Amino acid sequence: MLIKFHSKTVAEVLMLSVHAAQLLRAAGKSFSDDVPERGVFTPEQLPAAIAGIEAAIKTEAHHGRPEEDDKSDDDKPVAPMAQTVELHQRAYPLVDMMRRSLEDGVDVTWEATKGW
Repeated sequence: MLIKFHSKTVAEVLMLSVHAAQLLRAAGKSFSDDVPERGVFTPEQLPAAIAGIEAAIKTEAHHGRPEEDDKSDDDKPVAPMAQTVELHQRAYPLVDMMRRSLEDGVDVTWEATKGW
């Protein structure tokens, strides 16, 4: 399932629900298994949500994959399509949306969608 994030300030952000769930939990939203079909971050909630996602990114950076310096010269380069998408890359569009929405004092909402 796709999750579509909305704001009056910037363009929509689409994300698979499994990835959206990780970011929503980091942003302070609690739910059981599935992402709720709809939700909102008010301007008052956005600073804590942004801070939560940034903390999750820092945690992943410290506990995630080895640094580039640890690679030997014999390692073969990985094709861009075969590389994994890390949390900071996945979170960037949503965090940017949240920051801009906070500046303008508008909500960030999300809803489940069935298609592109």
